[in-house]
Amino acid sequence: MSNPPKILAFAGSTRTASYNKMLVKVAATGARNAGAEVTYIDLRDFPMPLFDEDLEAAEGLPDNVLKFKELMIAHQGLLIASPEYNSSITAVLKNAIDWASRPQPSEAGLAAFNNKVAAIMSASPGGLGGMRGLANLRSLLENINVMVIPDQKAIPQAFQAFNPDGTLKDAKQQEAVQHLGGKLAGILAKLSA
Repeated sequence: MSNPPKILAFAGSTRTASYNKMLVKVAATGARNAGAEVTYIDLRDFPMPLFDEDLEAAEGLPDNVLKFKELMIAHQGLLIASPEYNSSITAVLKNAIDWASRPQPSEAGLAAFNNKVAAIMSASPGGLGGMRGLANLRSLLENINVMVIPDQKAIPQAFQAFNPDGTLKDAKQQEAVQHLGGKLAGILAKLSA
């Protein structure tokens, strides 16, 4: 591909041994295999205070928010793996999205999200694999101008789903998650053609 699509991949978890960090890396492999340029980031490397409009008014956007937004703006696609906390998404993911939605004076509203295409997935110790949280994430992203592809993947019993190297034990699940990343790369390539 002469001008490969750029995809930003991250999980809505800061835990070192996060199942969702492993999951999004599997999808990232699929996107790379399909010709995309993928940047994986860990939200732990971008600590952000809780969103506070008074803080924003007094100090502007925090440095890590600006770095995160710059990365989002520089990529056309998003691969997001989100744990499910109490039937919804994690606080760290929601907070990052809320901060990234704040415009700089020279920016259009929702500059970090406009014209983005996303693929979402989850891994959870529970039997539904985080499916309820994905419904919340899909709704949130679609309401801020992100096109979320219909395909998604939820991995149940995540505590026993992964090999030590981060791949999925079930070959069909591994293939499906890689296919999800590949599908996002393919859609982005068609949109930019």
